[in-house]
Amino acid sequence: MKPGVLSITLRQASGGLSALLVLLALAWAGNSQAAACPDLLRHSFTSLQNGTPQNLCQYQGKVILVVNTASYCGFTEQFGGLEALNRKYKDRGLVILGFPSNDFGRQEPGSSREISKFCRLTYGVEFPMLEKSNVVGDKRNGFYAALERRSGQKPRWNFHKYLIDHQAAQVLSFESSVTTDDPRLLEKLHKLLGARKTQLRKT
Repeated sequence: MKPGVLSITLRQASGGLSALLVLLALAWAGNSQAAACPDLLRHSFTSLQNGTPQNLCQYQGKVILVVNTASYCGFTEQFGGLEALNRKYKDRGLVILGFPSNDFGRQEPGSSREISKFCRLTYGVEFPMLEKSNVVGDKRNGFYAALERRSGQKPRWNFHKYLIDHQAAQVLSFESSVTTDDPRLLEKLHKLLGARKTQLRKT
């Protein structure tokens, strides 16, 4: 083999090896992140807003408020309070996740597109909304099944709320009538956000 050809071959091999090492490093980092993700968050859903897959592990380290929503319910106006809460606390580590469900009174009959449009145009919702699914019964999604087990309570109507600490270890449950400005909810929220901030300072 000519020296010039040998030189090109070696450079190609070196480049291929570098690319392989990068891919292996990325795979290792992804696996490490997955391993670090709490069991409670190891669930994936389709985004209601843009149709892309969303793994809940992306929210690890955040305080999470989970709400099962409906567009035609007496509590539907809580969307406004939820979005206000989102804008006020998202920079402090709060994530609100909405799960549209038709389980209660068939008050969420629309398609994903219809629900997304209603939430955006009526209440200016910007917090993440996930695909419509069941949140109670045998067909409930796995995340809600885990929330029920952790909290000991299941939703009894639309706009039930679960508040999860930043370690995804503690799950607090609030009935539908507890609004986003209710002192009972805000007290727990401030406490969990404070604990998150304290841990961040230590690390």
